[in-house]
Amino acid sequence: MDKLKRVNELKELLNKASYEYYVLDKPTMEDYEYDHLMDELIKLENENPSLKTPDSPTNKIGGEILTKFEKVTHTTKMMSLSDAFSYDELRDFDVRVKRDAPNATYCCELKIDGLSVALRYNNGLLDLAATRGNGIVGENITNNVKTIKSVPLSLNNNLTLEVRGEIFMPKKSFLALNEERALNEEELFANCRNAAAGSIRQLDSKIAAKRNLDVFLYYLLDDNSKTQEDALRSMTELGFKVNQLYRHCNTIDEVIAYIEDMGKIRPELPYDIDGIVIKVNEKNLYNIIGETVKYPKWAIAYKFPPEEVKTKLLSISYQVGRSGVITPVANFKSVFVQGSLISKATLHNEDYIQNKDIHINDTVIIRKAGDVIPEVVKVIKEERPADAIKFKMITNCPCCGSKLVRKAGEADYYCLNEDCSEKQINRLVHFASKPAYDIDSLGDKVVEQLYNAGFLRNIPDIFKLGEKYDELIELPGLGKKSIDKLLTAIEASKNNNLDRLLFGLGIRHCGAKISNILCKRFKNIDAIMQATLEEIANIDDIGEVIAREVVEYMQKPESISLINELRDLGLKLDFDMQEIKENYFTGKKCVLTGTLEAMGRNEAKALIESFGGSLSESVSKKTDVLILGVNPGSKYEKAKSLGIYIMEEKEFLKKIQE
Repeated sequence: MDKLKRVNELKELLNKASYEYYVLDKPTMEDYEYDHLMDELIKLENENPSLKTPDSPTNKIGGEILTKFEKVTHTTKMMSLSDAFSYDELRDFDVRVKRDAPNATYCCELKIDGLSVALRYNNGLLDLAATRGNGIVGENITNNVKTIKSVPLSLNNNLTLEVRGEIFMPKKSFLALNEERALNEEELFANCRNAAAGSIRQLDSKIAAKRNLDVFLYYLLDDNSKTQEDALRSMTELGFKVNQLYRHCNTIDEVIAYIEDMGKIRPELPYDIDGIVIKVNEKNLYNIIGETVKYPKWAIAYKFPPEEVKTKLLSISYQVGRSGVITPVANFKSVFVQGSLISKATLHNEDYIQNKDIHINDTVIIRKAGDVIPEVVKVIKEERPADAIKFKMITNCPCCGSKLVRKAGEADYYCLNEDCSEKQINRLVHFASKPAYDIDSLGDKVVEQLYNAGFLRNIPDIFKLGEKYDELIELPGLGKKSIDKLLTAIEASKNNNLDRLLFGLGIRHCGAKISNILCKRFKNIDAIMQATLEEIANIDDIGEVIAREVVEYMQKPESISLINELRDLGLKLDFDMQEIKENYFTGKKCVLTGTLEAMGRNEAKALIESFGGSLSESVSKKTDVLILGVNPGSKYEKAKSLGIYIMEEKEFLKKIQE
C-alpha cells in the first residue's frame, strides 16, 4: 500500500467529516468510523513522521506544551466597539452615520460572548493565531487554536489572508466541563466566557483540546468584498465557520426589529450572546464615516439588558454567616443566565421573602443583579401551583440548633452561639480571604478540611499550624508539597499591613475601606484599641454606628486576648503609610461598573486609593467618576442620568499612568 496516498486519503476524509460536523452542523460520518480512521492516521504518522503535515487532522488532538505565550504584534489594530444600552442610543448612532453617509445600510450580527482571535493563513495554511491583547499586541495561541475543530488548518485554495472572530465555549461543553471539575473537587468556572478564556490560555494544548471550544469568524481583512454581507459569504465559501443568523437591515427600525427577534431566541441558542453588533454594510463608506482613537464610527455594539429567566423554586435553605446572621437561600431548577448555570440565589431575609410573597414551588423570574449576583426578581403569581408552600422562617440555627434571635430594628435573625461550627468556619474563611489577610492556598475547602480535622478553631490556630506539620501532611488530598506551600504563605502573611488584619477580624460594619481609614488615622492597633467613641465617630466616612461597633469590639476581653496572642505570634500590628502621589484621582470618589480587562477590582481600588481617591460600591450625586468596564450594570444608566463623568478603561489606564 502507498502510505503517502493513504495518508492523503485519510486527511481528506477526516477534514471533510469535521467540516460537515463542526461547521455545517450536518454530519455524514458516524463517530465510530471517524475515530477508526483517526486512529489509522495517527498510527501511520507515528510510524512515518515525514508524512505528517501542518494541515493534518491529528493536530486537533494537541500535544505541545509551552512555557509561556509569545507576544504578537497585530498587522492592523484590533479595535473594540462602542456600546449602546438603549434604542435611543442606537437612533443617535444612526443619525451620526447618516450625517456622513445618507445611503448607508446595516449588517447586524450576533455578539458572541467569548474572546477575540486573529487567524493568519500563509499560502492556505494556518500560520498564526493570536489573542486581541491590548489591540496592538496580543499573545500567540496557535497551538491551542489548532485544536478547535471548526478552525480549518488549511483553506480550499492557497490564499494568504487574515480573519478575525470570537472563540467561545458552547453551553453543552461548559456544563460537561464543570461537572468534571466538580467531581475532581476543582473550582468551577463562573460562565462560558471565563471557561473559554481559561481553556485557550492553557500551556498544554492537550488540555485545550479536551475543552471542546468553538469559533465564529466575522471579519475578513484586505478582501475585495464591497459589503460586510459579501465578506461573510466569502468567509463561508473559504471554509470558515460564520454565524448564519446575520441580517441585512435598511433602516434603524429594521435593526431594532432584528434585536427584538434575536432577544426572543437568545435563551435557546447553544452558545452565549450578550448583544448585537451593528455595522455599516457598505465598506466604501468606512473611510468617509471614519473612526475615533478607540472605536470605528461605522459600527456599534448593542448590549442586551440583564437577562431574565423563568424557573421553579424547589426549596429554601439557610446559610450561617460569620457574624451569625441567617440568610435564606432560594434553590431552584438550574437555568442559564448570562453565560452561567444558576441554581441558587440569596433571599436576604424574612421581610424580603414576605414582601415578594415567595412560596416554595412558585415559578420565579431570575436575573443577575449588576450582571453578577443572581437574584429572584419576582414571582409569577398566576402560575402558582396548588402545592405551593407559604414561607415560614426557621426558629433554630440550621447548624447548631441554637434558638435564633431577631434584634430590634433589624431584618436579620442571628445565631448567638459562639461555638457554632458554621460561624467559626466562615470567620476563618473570611480572615484568610484575598480582600482580608490574603493567605494564599488557605481557601474555603482547605479551611473546612482543617476545621473538621481539628486543626483550626480560631484565627491564632492558623499561625500555629507549623507545629503540627507531621500530622498535616497525612491529611488526604494535601500532602507535603501543599502543606509546605501553605505554611510558607502563612509565614509571609505576618508582614501584611494592619488594615488587612483589622478587616480580617470581622468587626461588624468594619469593611476594607473603613479598616484602611482607621489605620491611616491611628497608625497602630494599640491606638485603635484606646480610641474613644467620639474620636472614631468624628472621622469622615465613619460616623457613630460604625464607631460604636469598633469600640465595643476593642473593649471585649476576648478581643484583647486575641490581639495580644496575634502579637506574640509575630503578626504586624502597625500601619505603613504609603506616600500619596498627586494624580487625577486625588480626592475623587469613584465607582466601577462591569469588569476591567487589564486588572481586577481590588487592584483598581488599590491604585485609586494610592493616589488619595476612593472606590465606592454605589453611584450617588457625590460620585465624581464612573469607570466603565466590560458588561456594565445598572450603575451606568444611573451615572448617565445624574450627569456623572463616565470614563472608559483605556482612559482609566492612561490616567493611572499619568
